[in-house]
Amino acid sequence: MPQLIDRFGRTVDYLRISITDRCDFRCVYCMAEDMTFLPRNQILSLEEIYTLAKTFVELGVKKIRITGGEPLVRKGALELLSQLGALEGLHELVLTTNGSQLVTAAPILKAAKVKRLNISLDTLDAKKFKELTRNGDLKNVLNGIDTAKKVGFERIKLNAVILKNRNHDEVCDLVQFAIDNALDISFIEEMPLGIVEKHNRAEAYYSSDEIYADLAARFELQKNNDNTGGPSDYFSISNTQTRIGFISPHSHNFCSTCNRVRLTVEGRLLLCLGNEHSVDLKEILRSPNFSSEKLKQAIIDSMQIKPEKHEFNVTEQPVIFRYMNMTGG
Repeated sequence: MPQLIDRFGRTVDYLRISITDRCDFRCVYCMAEDMTFLPRNQILSLEEIYTLAKTFVELGVKKIRITGGEPLVRKGALELLSQLGALEGLHELVLTTNGSQLVTAAPILKAAKVKRLNISLDTLDAKKFKELTRNGDLKNVLNGIDTAKKVGFERIKLNAVILKNRNHDEVCDLVQFAIDNALDISFIEEMPLGIVEKHNRAEAYYSSDEIYADLAARFELQKNNDNTGGPSDYFSISNTQTRIGFISPHSHNFCSTCNRVRLTVEGRLLLCLGNEHSVDLKEILRSPNFSSEKLKQAIIDSMQIKPEKHEFNVTEQPVIFRYMNMTGG
């Protein structure tokens, strides 16, 4: 099978696809409260997303993660996931969600061969949850997690973005919740994408090292060499099934092993989360002279502009002006 290899010798076999920039939450670190979303004609159709996913699998991609915004708010998302789950050569189809739709969607996702779920959960306090998401309902998300457990997904993982003086004092409670529910959890340093009013990222920054120190005071952490294909560094907790991951774009740059690219809902292939190196695949798809060979060649050629690493600095304004919901989870 062909492979996508960049100029630093890294094999790209993991594609993250944003299928919508829309979301039913307005998380403070992700987007502005009053967002303007993309008009329909600027975003990829579900058929175009399927064509691109199939092409990437033919080029050696083994893992696809569907993201948003909140992917499950897009009409037709469940049908698309079912089609992707049937792609020959795809080893793993996974989904990142805020959990708001899982009470009804989880059984359908399981039937669609979605293997694993990453569910965002930054706090267990209902009032704080409403503040961080601006309009989310914690109880609904917890019920969604419970439904996902019951239908039998492999290793459900919680994702928690930790902000100083907002939820940093909850890291131990979040881990205990994960242990009690036999879930994994990853703590994520905030990504400086997009300028969000009334939110100072430098003041909110809470490093993975600080989180680790907080957890080590209560739990016995052991280094774990498990690799799920993503950027997490994992630790096990003695006498539990739970793994703790740390995603640390600031404090522990993970670019040397980067095996992934991102497809935005606009059809831009982002070669790096923290840089603007990209290729417009929508333009190729909608060209009157479209051919699958031209599309494949453009993707192969794009590997030559994948940068070696990102440069994030929380004390400066971001040079990346796209919001996280536009980038794809």
